[in-house]
Amino acid sequence: MSPTWTCAKHLTLSHTTSFSKFDRHGFDRWTTQWIRNWLDGHIRNWLDGRTQRVAVNVSMSKGRPVTSGVPQGSVLGLALFNIFVSNMDSGIKCTLSTFANNTKLCGVVDMLEGRDAVQRDLDRLERWACVNRMKFNKAKCKVLHMGWGNLKHDYRLGGEWIESSPEEKDLGVLVDEKLNMSWQCALAAQKANRVLGCIKSSVTSRSREGILPLYSTLVRPHLQYCIQLWGPQYKKDMELLEQVQRRPRR
Repeated sequence: MSPTWTCAKHLTLSHTTSFSKFDRHGFDRWTTQWIRNWLDGHIRNWLDGRTQRVAVNVSMSKGRPVTSGVPQGSVLGLALFNIFVSNMDSGIKCTLSTFANNTKLCGVVDMLEGRDAVQRDLDRLERWACVNRMKFNKAKCKVLHMGWGNLKHDYRLGGEWIESSPEEKDLGVLVDEKLNMSWQCALAAQKANRVLGCIKSSVTSRSREGILPLYSTLVRPHLQYCIQLWGPQYKKDMELLEQVQRRPRR
């Protein structure tokens, strides 16, 4: 069986559509109005007096006022976004996973029916985006074909075909089409070695009391992040990570 992952990122979110969903989640009109006032005032303050310019090499354009946009990092941003996308999986038959503004669709494709099921769900996602006045960043949408003998069917989102990718990163973990975690081990070792190099060039003391806290705080997290998922299975990968751990002792 060959799971096929499809990744998509959202770009825009309509306030008008968001407010229409509050009633279905039990928001009373006073709370809805408070959120509306907060958003309107927050955006006005964020945009007030702001300009932007475009730089190409040494040339700079004239400043133009910013007339639209959404402030990031706002208090209610994540909560409102979760409410907005809560019905995205309506009618979806395959497995749909969401995290922040990332959406992944997973389906088993061992027969043509599986391919058609994945494509129908992609069509449902595109229709959902149109109805909710959103857009998928189709330039970042990729298909990861997994499993031996995968026929690598083509899929489209809207009117555009989605490119295939031999590997994708999920929350910092690199997953390839063969589910081989050697690339992830190499990536973890590379990041850890880079941090060790920074420590070596900026810290003169080589005492255990000085190096150990830095190693535990700055280096080890790269070697342990999601280790339950990508734990090394091959001797060469284990030796690669052990080399990183031995390096501070030199």
